[in-house]
Amino acid sequence: QAQLVESGGGSVQAGGSLRLSCAASGFYFPAWCLGWFRQIPGAEREGVAIIDPAGTISYGEFTTGRFTLSKDDVEETLVLQMNNLKPEDAGTYYCAARKPTCNVSPGRVWGYYVMDRWGQGTQVTVSS
Repeated sequence: QAQLVESGGGSVQAGGSLRLSCAASGFYFPAWCLGWFRQIPGAEREGVAIIDPAGTISYGEFTTGRFTLSKDDVEETLVLQMNNLKPEDAGTYYCAARKPTCNVSPGRVWGYYVMDRWGQGTQVTVSS
């Protein structure tokens, strides 16, 4: 059974950094598309960054070069490095996976509704 477990959330001051990790198990990691989504209170869950099996990555516009997504197919982990965090980045961050076959188009991030598996989420708090 596909499982995703997030870690690395926490509280930082504006301008600080956090590194979120997602450990996957129960499915063939290299063949799935993966991503981080976030939910800010009062808003719809939105895509932060997604990656396909070929390594093509797309970021949400709000990341503005501050976030970096990477994955390790051997360790079966997905990492989101977040720098220069802003108070508006605060929320719950979710790791998600989408069944093959899937492809990422540069500049476009999927809606949350296309993802097939979800982690429990990790909280990010950014104080001003």
